[in-house]
Order: sequence, then C-alpha cells, then structure tokens
Amino acid sequence: MSPRLRVLPLLALLAAAACDDGPPRVNPKDHAEGLYLKGTAEYLQGQFEASLASFAAMKQLTPNDPRLPAARGEVFLSMGRIHDAAAEFEAAVQLEPKRSTNWSRLGFIQAQLGKVPEAQSSLRKAIGLFPNDYNALESLGELHLKKGEHEEAVRHFTLAANVTTGEARSALTMRALEVLTQQGRHDEVLKQATRAVSQGVRTPEVLTTLGDALVRAGKLPEAANAYKEAAGRSPKDPTLWELVGEIHMRLDKPGDAISAYKESLRVKDRAVVHVALARIHLAMQHREAALEELDAALESVSGQDIRELRELAGLLTELGRKPDALRILASLSAEQEYASDTELQLTTARLARELKDSTVQQAACARVTAADAGVQKCP
Repeated sequence: MSPRLRVLPLLALLAAAACDDGPPRVNPKDHAEGLYLKGTAEYLQGQFEASLASFAAMKQLTPNDPRLPAARGEVFLSMGRIHDAAAEFEAAVQLEPKRSTNWSRLGFIQAQLGKVPEAQSSLRKAIGLFPNDYNALESLGELHLKKGEHEEAVRHFTLAANVTTGEARSALTMRALEVLTQQGRHDEVLKQATRAVSQGVRTPEVLTTLGDALVRAGKLPEAANAYKEAAGRSPKDPTLWELVGEIHMRLDKPGDAISAYKESLRVKDRAVVHVALARIHLAMQHREAALEELDAALESVSGQDIRELRELAGLLTELGRKPDALRILASLSAEQEYASDTELQLTTARLARELKDSTVQQAACARVTAADAGVQKCP
C-alpha cells in the first residue's frame, strides 16, 4: 500500500476524534437514573414542583420505568393533590402488582377519598404481599374504627405496633390503648400497657397510660413507679412528678411526697405544687413552712389556670386569709367561661356569705340558678 493510501484512514480517525472533543456522551439509562435520584432528593427536601419536573424529564428517557407512577404519586400526595395521587398509584399497581407499598399507598388514598371497600381490598392485598406492612395495618385499623369495629381496630393497631420500632411503635401502641380507654375497657388497658412496657415500649406516653391504669386498679405503689419512670424519660414535664407526689400522699408517705414535689419544682416552678407542699406541712403542724410555700405559690402563680387559682384560694382559706381567697374566687367566678361551673359558684357564694359580702354572694347565686335549674338553694 502506498504511503498516501495509508494516510487516508489515519485522517479519518483524526476527524472522528475531533468530533468527539465535546462533553462525553451519557448513556440514556444512566441519565434517567440520575434524574430519578434528583427527583427523589428534591421531594425529600420539599421541592415538589422541581421533583415533578425531574420525573417528567426522566419519563422522556424511560417512559415505561415502573417506579415513576409511585414516585409521582408520593409527590402529589404531599402536595395535597389526592386525586392525582390516586391516579398515579392506580397506575403503579398495574405496573408492579407484587409491590406491597403500592397497594398500601393506594389503600390509604382510597380511605381518604371515602372509598372504604376499595381501600380495605387494597390494604389487604398489601398485607398479603408483606404481612409486616405496618402502614397498611394501621390504615386498616383506622377504617375499622370509623365503622365502629373497635375490636378489629385494636387488633390491627396492635399488629402494626408489633412489626415496627421506635416512635412508630409507641404511637401505634397508644392508638390501641386510646380506643380501649374510650370504650371503658380499663382491664384490657392495664393488660395491654403492661405487656407493651415489658416488651420494651417504655415511652413517657405508654408509661403514663400504664400508671393511670394501675391507679384505677388500686395498685398505687406500682403506679408511682410507672409515673416515676415516665418522669425520668420526659425531663421537661413537671406533672409526672406531681402525680408521684399525689400517690405518695395517698399512701401516707409525706416524706416521699415532698421529695417528688420538689422534683416537679425543679422542672418548673408552679403554684399548685407549692400549695400541695404547704398542705403537707400543715398536716405535719409545720405552719411556718406552710406559710413559706404559700408565699412561693403567690410568687409563681400564673393566673391563667383555673385549677391553680382554686387550689390557691383553698389554701388561703385554710391559712385564715379568707378575704384574699374571696378576691380570687370572686374574680374567677365572674368570668363568662366559668359562669356555668356550679361548684365554683357555690364555693364563692358560701365564702361570700361567711364574710358577709352580699354583692358577691348574690352575683354567684344568680349565676348558679341560671346555669343549673336543679339548684334549689344557694347560700
């Protein structure tokens, strides 16, 4: 071959190389995958319109990717476009009928649209494919609850709790316990809460519910322990230590009650706790200590809590400061939102009569008779 003929193929190769000087070509499949990851990241960041745009671009490259309808459906669901989400997940179950999550999400959406039979069918298909789908189990529980099928609702919430962990497990456990509580099935509340705690669901909510159930069952020492553990796991809640203190008082353990109340005050300085401590000191004939707690209560009173104000008024009465107590009660009972509180109005009227304040007495009595026709006599 002549030198000229050998040069021609070389020139052709150089020309081809020159054409390739631009950016490297990207495989369409890889490009589509990148768009899928981008759209997913945008969705997780709350950039819903950008996410839909990424998925739309992806569809141009891989129109039959079975992941697309579910991905778009999740975005529409987060945007509140529930009908669009339903259409996407209906397409998703056609493309991937063996993917339980698609049926689970479709069932959830159908439930939101009031399509109960369709939702139950979809959710059961999801559980059939993946028995541990706690979202589907929870949604079925909610549907049973709406239909008044409390037994089935509790069963599904419990099943859902048993197949998940962490906060979700606690929330689902509480859902079952709330249904039982609303039904007045307190023995079952105690049984379920005890089992849950023994299985490691030791969140403040579940422990508090256990404490409440133990109190109803008359198991006060066990209830105190449950509340104490709940308080330890919820360090910003002062009411749990207060409950421990109340139980110790019922158990005639004033020393332990004082310790619990002081723990509550360490969390938050509240008048009701100072009142409780003052009453313990009064019962122990420690009047000076009671007066100190009264002063602390007056300094910390918020004035926004009716229970706080009534407890404070009661303590003032016990310590001989009845005019001060009446001023609190007269102001409280005159508020429109408490006009129908018969007990408050009668308490105010009795103290006003004792202190010969006819104006406050008559006003309180007028509110009592207006609110409750069954009251025949007002002090």
